[in-house]
Amino acid sequence: MNRTLLIALAALPLAVISCASPGSSTDEAAAPNTLTASEKKAGWQLLFDGTDFNGWHNFRKDGVRPGWEVKDGALTCVDPHNAGDIVTSNQFDWFELQLDYNISEAGNSGIMYHIGDVGGAMWETGPEFQLEDNVKAADQIRCGWLYALYQPPIDPATGKTLDATKPVGEWNHVRLLVSPEKCEHDINGVKYFDYVLHSADFNERVAKSKFGKMRNFAKFDVGFIGLQGDHGSVKFRNIKVRPIPAGSK
Repeated sequence: MNRTLLIALAALPLAVISCASPGSSTDEAAAPNTLTASEKKAGWQLLFDGTDFNGWHNFRKDGVRPGWEVKDGALTCVDPHNAGDIVTSNQFDWFELQLDYNISEAGNSGIMYHIGDVGGAMWETGPEFQLEDNVKAADQIRCGWLYALYQPPIDPATGKTLDATKPVGEWNHVRLLVSPEKCEHDINGVKYFDYVLHSADFNERVAKSKFGKMRNFAKFDVGFIGLQGDHGSVKFRNIKVRPIPAGSK
């Protein structure tokens, strides 16, 4: 057996593992925008089926503006000037969210949670898991950070702030855990940090940030999940949520 074939065969187990969906076994990878039987059994819910906007609408509006399109199985912000932020139809308290995103060059977006049906913008109430092109985006708050509140540690391998994102044009995988015990941010299987909502540390950071002047920021433990669509082009797929009973992780 030649060396090239041996290398290819050795890589096969890793390829299978990398394709596995949340809650699935390595021999049961889900097609895009679908749930496997094991995911369904574990309580996962699909928030986007790859074909339409069912389950989504613009923040505090009916319907979805034309700047958003469903293209090639992805929920896509094609025109940030006519898209706006969109939110789920249902509200969630404690959950695990997983999705894939693909950001444009210099793009900037975000995932927000516990968004209240109040105010003029969803960031007035919902903490934000930042998404952006870490190379060319103007905003210095980088991808995966909790906007203006938490950022990952220094990566000893590089001497720079931890960054597990892939280059522009490639799909990245996000995991966001929101529970009473802790919240956790992961990108491409790498944990960035965790924090506790309403803890003394969290409240102190909020008070020192621009959100300290917003009376409803992070005040709701039940709210919508939102995707930001007014700072650049971005695509989402495989958007899945698993509600978590209080007291479990």
